[in-house]
Amino acid sequence: MTSSTKTKKTTKVTTETKAVTASTKLPPNPFMFEILELASKQRTNQKKVEVFKEHSTDALKAILIWNFDESVISMIPSGDVPYEKNEVPVGTDHTSLRKEWKNLYHFVKGGNDSLSQVRRETMFIQILEGLHPKEADILCLVKDKNLQSQFKISKEVVEQAFPDIQWGGRS
Repeated sequence: MTSSTKTKKTTKVTTETKAVTASTKLPPNPFMFEILELASKQRTNQKKVEVFKEHSTDALKAILIWNFDESVISMIPSGDVPYEKNEVPVGTDHTSLRKEWKNLYHFVKGGNDSLSQVRRETMFIQILEGLHPKEADILCLVKDKNLQSQFKISKEVVEQAFPDIQWGGRS
């Protein structure tokens, strides 16, 4: 009788985890959702502040002011917005909040009060339909002052990152 021994071969699988740090590089001219996602992934408020400072733009400040400043009153009804998401591949036919932020004044009280409500809502939908879907989601969250429901950021972090923002007295 011959004895046979079975050997069990095991393979060791190693996975590398890439730490997300404030120094994680975003592409040049990143989308707002990329900045907010990176800031949201940081473990400390100081790292979140660093991300905001590194990627500071007027567009980012405008979005954060609309969301966190209680004196900014949205003229767009709260809740879901009926629009068609722009599903074309990234980099082909999207605009971004970086480019559209100058038009956001139409959608807040005191910005363009002569605009009819129907025209205002039509313009808002047109902007949403041109934006990258994640950028459109951000704009919908901001109009309802609900950005912090999706991103782990607070007004305190924004105040630390942008001490030049004057809060209140906007409408």
